[in-house]
Amino acid sequence: MNAQQTATYDGTRQHTAVMPWRWAADAVAALREGARIRLDYSAHSLRRVDRVIEDIRRDGAPYEAVGTVLRGFGAYAGEVLARETGGEWLLSVDGGLWVRTPDGRLWDPLEEARRAYAGHGSLWRLSRDAVTAG
Repeated sequence: MNAQQTATYDGTRQHTAVMPWRWAADAVAALREGARIRLDYSAHSLRRVDRVIEDIRRDGAPYEAVGTVLRGFGAYAGEVLARETGGEWLLSVDGGLWVRTPDGRLWDPLEEARRAYAGHGSLWRLSRDAVTAG
């Protein structure tokens, strides 16, 4: 990645072109209001998100219908990673969003949400791996 914008989690946010933390907050609100599921930005809460993704997948919703929801879940997982590890969001010049943990590793929670929907990923495992890697 060449030119990047960063948003470090320190209780405040720097301006970036996209706001993954806003997508995360929208996902939290949607689950609270629509499914009565409370998320608290903890690694444990990602198990609940994995179950919701699995339920959506099992219902057979096409990806096109749930892409925005999955983006919100991925952003929520990224916020959990940033908060749990002291990491930061990175926006690459090609528009990709990553979380960089203090050990320098890059994590792609939005892609992991898509993988979870396909039955090949887990936001909780991603978080566990990021926390134990650091």
